[in-house]
Amino acid sequence: MNAFTNTKSSGRFKAYWELLRPPLAPMDIALPGATALLAVYAATGGLPAIFPFAIATLGAYVAITSSYVFNDCCDIDVDAVGMPDRPLPSSQVSRTSALAYSGLLFVIAALIALYLNPESLVALITATLIMAVYSKWAKRSTPFSWAFVGLAYGVVPIGVWLAMAPAGILKAGPGLHEGALILGAMICITDWGFTNCDASRDVEGDRKEGIPTFPVTYGIPKTSKLVAATWVFGVALSLALGLATGLGPIYFAAAIAAGVWMIAQTINFIRNPTAERGNGIFYQGANYRAVLFAALIIDVLLRATVAVYPGAFG
Repeated sequence: MNAFTNTKSSGRFKAYWELLRPPLAPMDIALPGATALLAVYAATGGLPAIFPFAIATLGAYVAITSSYVFNDCCDIDVDAVGMPDRPLPSSQVSRTSALAYSGLLFVIAALIALYLNPESLVALITATLIMAVYSKWAKRSTPFSWAFVGLAYGVVPIGVWLAMAPAGILKAGPGLHEGALILGAMICITDWGFTNCDASRDVEGDRKEGIPTFPVTYGIPKTSKLVAATWVFGVALSLALGLATGLGPIYFAAAIAAGVWMIAQTINFIRNPTAERGNGIFYQGANYRAVLFAALIIDVLLRATVAVYPGAFG
């Protein structure tokens, strides 16, 4: 009986973990972590205190994953066709439980944002409302619903930035750094690519359910060109981010190398506009971001350390 109970509990835990989309976790953790470091570095040339850095990163991660869970609650019918093994369409988790789970994650994120800076809470609420509009209305109403997703996720790094370096709207501060706006634009535009890759792999389910995504309405070949354009802009913005915030050679080397590689993948998508290739680009984009933000973190840590301890590296 105990073995059965343990197995059942383990399976339930795994299902709830899968709702957070663990393959995207490196990206979803690296983005807020890099943003929190960069916000303080750009403002002071130093590093953030450990506690606010850690909870800002955690808060953004649970905010992002809350939106994943809520979106899954709205897409059970579609996932039942394209991804029937997902926790909700396979009935491993009920819709009511998943909605409560999403709400719990949002409350955790909101409490952290409120503690760090009310400006960050405003950003969180804004992003959450935009994603709710996308999940409940836009996705099933317009082929340009991806615009909502980009806007919502573009607000995320701005919210993290505000948590670490207040802009002065609700708290005394020097104003929002241009780096925050560039980073937000970069995430927004590349998320347009992400969303359309995701829609490309879900064409069968979306078409069956009458959901007018861009790939369903205009075809995967045109979608692949849109995806490529978003990544070209995104890579250009990654370089602008480095210039605006004073990043160094480690970051720029990674931004250039990873950017060239990512653009090459999107060109390949244009040449092979299939649902399978769209699925591949989706995860390659996540890996690109994880590498880029890991390089940003390393660059900031080294440069800030050298600034404080000039002789640390000889």
